[in-house]
Amino acid sequence: MKFKVFSLVILVMIISCKNSQEKKINEQEIEVEAKVDTVKKAVSETKKKLKSFASLSDTTFVRLADFSDGFSYDLRYATKNNFLKEKVYDCAECYTRVKTAKALIAANKELEKKGVRIKFFDCYRPNSVQYKMWEIVPNPQYVANPKKGSIHNKGGAVDITLETLNGEQLDMGTDFDFFGKRAYHDNFDLPQEILDNRKLLKETMEKHGFWSIRTEWWHYNLAAGSNDRVANFKWPCP
Repeated sequence: MKFKVFSLVILVMIISCKNSQEKKINEQEIEVEAKVDTVKKAVSETKKKLKSFASLSDTTFVRLADFSDGFSYDLRYATKNNFLKEKVYDCAECYTRVKTAKALIAANKELEKKGVRIKFFDCYRPNSVQYKMWEIVPNPQYVANPKKGSIHNKGGAVDITLETLNGEQLDMGTDFDFFGKRAYHDNFDLPQEILDNRKLLKETMEKHGFWSIRTEWWHYNLAAGSNDRVANFKWPCP
């Protein structure tokens, strides 16, 4: 009789333990599902927040991040990490004309299929900043004369590189704003990996309406933006 009671107690304990484990597993599964739902909701909300170009003129200035979340940014002139050695933007924002933004988004979608994306160093640049640059480097080979204005000042130029979708920057041979022959497009005395990376960027950008300049592997102008007016507005900061 005692043995039967003892066996019954052991059986109850085993069942209780099993139920407890199953409860913990169910709770963990519910917790995981809740986290997945939260992530999905966050992604969905982000997509909803992206704006449309539908009602905008091609010459309107827009904040690129409002229309795409597929880019990466390292906007150097909002820091001291640039050839000016001073911060000349109040905050880091990337503005372009609508037509420039459309072309950039199209180029980036093509690049994403190859496992990379566009990373920005500079976008629209107020003409007042162009004057500061000219004071430091009054050489039209590297800096546009502010009296005439740069296509950066028109919202039609960008300084960019490529990085993997995991955020690893591709080797382009030099840093941004390197003033020397190593940054030239027609310098082929470089490792093949660097030449391939530059070629991927250049061919993709040209396919979507941009053209490069010989001395800077990072600089691209939208052909359709060269006739726009020079601007000097400063974007709002948070």
